[in-house]
Amino acid sequence: MNQNPTAAELRNKLVDEMIMTTVTLTPDVEHALRTVSREAYLPGVDLKDAYADQAVTIKENPNGPLALSCASVPSVVAMMLVQLDVQPGANILEIGAGTGYNAALLAELTGGLGSVTSIDIDPDVTLHARTMLNRTGYQRVTVIERDGLVGAPENAPYDRMLAAVGLWDVPAAWWDQLRDGGRLVLPLRWRGQTRSVALTRRGDTLVSDGMALCGFVPIIGQDGEKTAALNADDTIRVHYDEDQAVDVDALAASLRDAPGIETLSEQRVGGEEPFDGVWLRATAGDDRVCRLEVTPDAVDQDLILRPAIPVRSPVLVDGDSLAYLIVRREGTDLQRPFRLGAAAYGPQAEALAQDLITHIEAWGSARTSVPRLTITPAKTDAAVTGHVINKPESRMTLTY
Repeated sequence: MNQNPTAAELRNKLVDEMIMTTVTLTPDVEHALRTVSREAYLPGVDLKDAYADQAVTIKENPNGPLALSCASVPSVVAMMLVQLDVQPGANILEIGAGTGYNAALLAELTGGLGSVTSIDIDPDVTLHARTMLNRTGYQRVTVIERDGLVGAPENAPYDRMLAAVGLWDVPAAWWDQLRDGGRLVLPLRWRGQTRSVALTRRGDTLVSDGMALCGFVPIIGQDGEKTAALNADDTIRVHYDEDQAVDVDALAASLRDAPGIETLSEQRVGGEEPFDGVWLRATAGDDRVCRLEVTPDAVDQDLILRPAIPVRSPVLVDGDSLAYLIVRREGTDLQRPFRLGAAAYGPQAEALAQDLITHIEAWGSARTSVPRLTITPAKTDAAVTGHVINKPESRMTLTY
């Protein structure tokens, strides 16, 4: 490629790299990605940055560390479009308008006979999306300033619904807007992790056929996940769901008053080999799973044994004790030099560490396996088989 590549060259290079490294694209999604100009939705952004596989913030959040709105990572956008499986002529609802780029991709996928409605609660975001879509020839996309939790019943029922914001619960209002047999793809959060889950509606049940790790700006209006500091400097935090009993003071005392222990499993991984499946596997049977966040300052000061990924590692929390995932380098296996294990604190440290080791070993026996997730309205009386996580508006069931 020349030293001053064109937008088209950079766009095609990005898609080529996706195909080689991260995403298995369908022909229609590949065509849409090569057709829609991402840089047109990111005015003022350097052309090379517009075609880097990274998120771009379009509106900062003055009240927190996460942006209010951003252009999502292109490879994640592509992965979710493959999950959505848009057919020509489909009626689509997008929750979270972002820059308008994703809506343009959806318009390409559904074609001239289809329709796309994109909603967002933020007036600046909807104005940006509407302006960019008009400039790029996608006037047929409907953009509405609206609380995403309400949806857009005026254009329902939808064949496909795509959430481009993180959800902690499936809103009850969405059920009447998704056609039976229709497909919903959303970044769904439970027990501290977020997965892009592809679900098909079958009567009063949503049934998954795939999920992948991702991260998204959370939707405004859902606050079922809590965060608590475990030390005075607020450099060690636990994130937990509202249905989980977490004794913050007792955990803080255990971290402060006693050294931690380490226990290693038999499972090893290579430098680029993912192990997030440990977290997923644990949530399918253990309601003690939360997320541990350790800031760089805490790591540098050796305030806690180093977690596998300091900003987000699975942790089992039980009363005054906790155990979290660690990775330790060994020289015994050149192909897989890293060994997974558990670090633990508190009176139940040894037992909790062994429980986490059990989850690691279960994952190790089937590393690529993912559970079947079914979701029903919270008030349903239908019998279910599997591990149930109850939320205010839905009931999740995980089964391996």
